[in-house]
Parts: sequence; structure tokens; C-alpha cells
Amino acid sequence: MSLVQVEDLTVEFGSLKAVDGLSFELAEGAALGLVGESGSGKSTVAAALLGLHRGTGARVGGGVRVGGVDPGEASEAELRRLRGGTAAMVFQDPLSSLDPYYAVGDQIAEVYRVHTRASRKAARARAVEVLDRVGIADAARRARSRPHEFSGGMRQRALIAMALACEPRLLIADEPTTALDVTVQAQILDLLHTLRAETGMGLLLVTHDVGVAAESVDDVLVMRGGRAVERGPAGEVLRAPREPYTRELLGAVPRVDAVRAESAERKGEPGEIVLEATDLRREFGRGKRSVAAVDGVSLTVRAGETLGVVGESGSGKTTLGRMLVGLLEPTSGRLRHGGTEQAGRAERAGGAGRTGRRGAVRDVQMVFQDPVSSLNPRRSIGESVADPLRARGDRDERLIRGRVAELLKRVGLEPAHYGRYPHEFSGGQRQRVGIARALAAEPRLIVCDEPVSALDVTTQAQVIALLDELRSELGLALVFVAHDLAVVRQVSDRVAVMRAGRIVETGTVDEVYDAPQDPYTRSLLAAVPALDPDVAASRRTARRELAAA
Repeated sequence: MSLVQVEDLTVEFGSLKAVDGLSFELAEGAALGLVGESGSGKSTVAAALLGLHRGTGARVGGGVRVGGVDPGEASEAELRRLRGGTAAMVFQDPLSSLDPYYAVGDQIAEVYRVHTRASRKAARARAVEVLDRVGIADAARRARSRPHEFSGGMRQRALIAMALACEPRLLIADEPTTALDVTVQAQILDLLHTLRAETGMGLLLVTHDVGVAAESVDDVLVMRGGRAVERGPAGEVLRAPREPYTRELLGAVPRVDAVRAESAERKGEPGEIVLEATDLRREFGRGKRSVAAVDGVSLTVRAGETLGVVGESGSGKTTLGRMLVGLLEPTSGRLRHGGTEQAGRAERAGGAGRTGRRGAVRDVQMVFQDPVSSLNPRRSIGESVADPLRARGDRDERLIRGRVAELLKRVGLEPAHYGRYPHEFSGGQRQRVGIARALAAEPRLIVCDEPVSALDVTTQAQVIALLDELRSELGLALVFVAHDLAVVRQVSDRVAVMRAGRIVETGTVDEVYDAPQDPYTRSLLAAVPALDPDVAASRRTARRELAAA
């Protein structure tokens, strides 16, 4: 029987047709992946299955039935039974989906009581049961914790537990692993695979990550511009796509096993050292409660090269990046920008000065992970890009506007965009604005902190190509901080693998990826999603063996 039936679905927001004549079916217990770029209509379809467009300005046409119920025409009582009982949804951002004021267990218990009229005691017991089922250790105690006390992966597990509380026949997962590092992502995908096998529930997975789809679903439906481009078994679509757009989408996916062709510049002699860190350490807290986020890291970066820094969330990557650009001061250790010494707090207390610090830090700029939060929503993007120019003392507004126009054009935006605001741009365009701002001060080194983690694969490929082009043409040095090992392989000359604040392995990109020496590096590589479903299955087995070891 068909659990989900969608016939000629259209969803319009004003003059925008987000979904245009989409039809598909999902059988009981089956798994379907909706795959496509940002703006292709994937999440709009998922929302339509639960009637989440009701009461909004959206105009929904066509037919949708989930478990025999039309969510657009159902009564409030029928809709409540549908949401949670027949189908449940796991959203992309668990932190915004969970109430920060209430314990996680209480929120799960509330959902269970609403749908089953169970007693408070029974609902609390059910909350602990499902938290334990999704792999939360010491579930009875952690059920009393609030969302901020959970890691990102634990919060996502808690959302899955909430969705499972009423034993739905269909789980809709909307980008459930986008913000997670590769090992936590693998754990969530393995969990979904196990839960499907144990419960027989259906799965509709919405994702822009083709590798995630290959790991998790039976069939793939590729969307573009609100329409279905191609559908078929995951193995057939991903191995031998018929449609040009599907081939283009797969071609943009970075592969961890793909050897990057070296350019002439990379084959030449290494440039001069633009950054040198020696035994950097950064502690948070005091006394016995202090934690070393970075613990004895040493590295060098030369002009024209890219150093990739990889590791799980909490490994110290971002803290290291912020120290390299001067946003955080090292507790101890030495940092040299060019030939200028940057003293840590301990060294300055012993008499080291700040001579030349501002000029040296100006040579180092940063591209942040989230361009939405790093750009002021009340100021035009032109004004934001101009900030570094004014900070260094430029006062001629005509020259400033001219320089900003050059920078916008350099990163693939129009000079006419100067007066637009951040919300008027897509995610990839906002990241280009961040890159333009970093280039304004004419730095010798740019630290990129997860610059493509929230972007779809085609936009990701465009931003990576832009960074590589800038590195080649301007002789920039790049430090590329990321948890996505496939992306890092495509952009880096050398790689440093971090764990618990320390570098556990370093070397050329081919040395580290093709012959990893540290067990932790091997576990990271085993967690990378594979495009081939057969390879994905073998990697899932390898992860179990590594975990057991």
C-alpha cells in the first residue's frame, strides 16, 4: 500500500511557484530521498505532507494523502492524529526546534501525552525509553537536561526521539545532518537505518547532500525549480544518471577518494612563510575547571598554499582559527604573522610588547561560517565590505565605493548590489560578500571557518572554485577549517587533523587521505558518506568494526 500519495502538487507563494506539478508515491516501510539545490522546493513539499502551509499565504493545489488523510482538507482533530501519530517530522535546526526553557524529557513527554492521553508518569517513562532507544547514554538523567546542555548530535537524537515517541508510520527528516560533523552525521544516518529496520517505518529524507541520500534511502527523486527531474532506485540514479542536471549535481559533489590535479603554481617552489604558530595553547575557565580548547598546536602556512584543518565539533578547530586572526589571544605559545611576533597573554605579562600587532593582524582576515550572523542586517553589503577600508584609514568615499565595486565584481557579484541588504541574497551570495570583505584589507592570509558547510553542493563548488582562483591569482595563503573531509581534500595542499585540541596527524593531502597513520584519522575517513550505496553499506560495516575496536 502507498503510505504517501502526491499528485500534481503545486505550492505558490505570491507570484513564486515553489512546487510545480510534482507527483510521487511512497510505500509502507520504504525510504525516499528528495534531493536538490537550495530553493528546489524540497522542504516546501515536506511541509505540505503535514499540512504546515495551512493558515499561511501559500496557495496549495493538487492532491496529497498521507496514510489516507488529505492534510489540506482534514479537520483539526484529524490533523492532530496525522501529525505525530501517522507521520512525524525532524527539522534541520534542533536548537530552534526545542524550547530552551524546558527539559528535553519534559518536551518529549508533552508530545506523547497530547497524542495518547497518557499519565504524566507514563509519559516521562516513555521519554526516557525513546531517548535510550536513539543512543542517549544515561537517558534517565539526561532527560532532565535542557537543550543547551546537549551537543548538536545529541539534540538531533532528541528530536528523533520526540518524533518516535508515538511510533509514527512515516518519519520526515528535513536536512537532519546539515550542521553536524562527519562522525556525528554518520551516527545519525546509522541510527535512521537501524530504526527503519526495527520499526518498519517509512522515511522521507530531504537533503542537498547526495552522499547522505546514498547512505539512507531506497529511491531518489531529484528536484529542480519545484519539478521532478529524475526518479529511480538510489543505486541506478547515482551510478548512471540519465538527466544532465542530475549528472551536473553529482559532478559538483566533492569526493574524498578523488585525487586533485595539481596546478602549475602548486608544483613550484613553496612561498615564504606568512604564518608560524609554535606550541599555541588556549584555556577557558580558571583553576581546576579550566579547559584547554587548543593544547600545544604548532604549524606553518606559506604564501600560495592552502592548509586544511579537520576534526569533529569540539576538536578546537574554530578556536585555533580565531587565534590565528587575533580574535582570541593564546594563553601561551608564539604566533608570527610574517616577521612580526604576536605574544600570548603569558608572554606579554612577562614583558613582551604589542609592537606591530595591528598591522600584522590586518594581513590576516577571516571568512566566517555563518554569513547571516556575521553581516549586519541593518547595513547594506557595500557598507559592510567597506568597513576594513575605513578601519585602515581610507577617507575618500569615492575611492572607497570604487574599491568596493571592484571587490564585488571580483567575487562574482554586481557592483549595483552595493545598496542591497543581506536578506536580499542567497546563502552562497552572502558567503561571497564575506569573502569580498576579507579581501578588502589586502591580506596575505585568509582563515576560512566552515565557509561552505551550510551550502548545497553546486553553490559549495562555486565558492570553493572562487577561493582557489583567488589563492592562485593573488598568492594568498588559506587556512581552510572544516569538518567535511571531502571538501578539504579538494582545496588543500596539506592537512592537519585535530582531536581534543591537539594535532594528531599532519602531512600532504594525499599522504593523510591515502595512507592515514592515526586511528582517529581512519575513523573520520570511514564516516564520510559514499555516493555508491554498496560502498555506503561497506563503510557502515567498517564504522561498526572501528567502534567495536
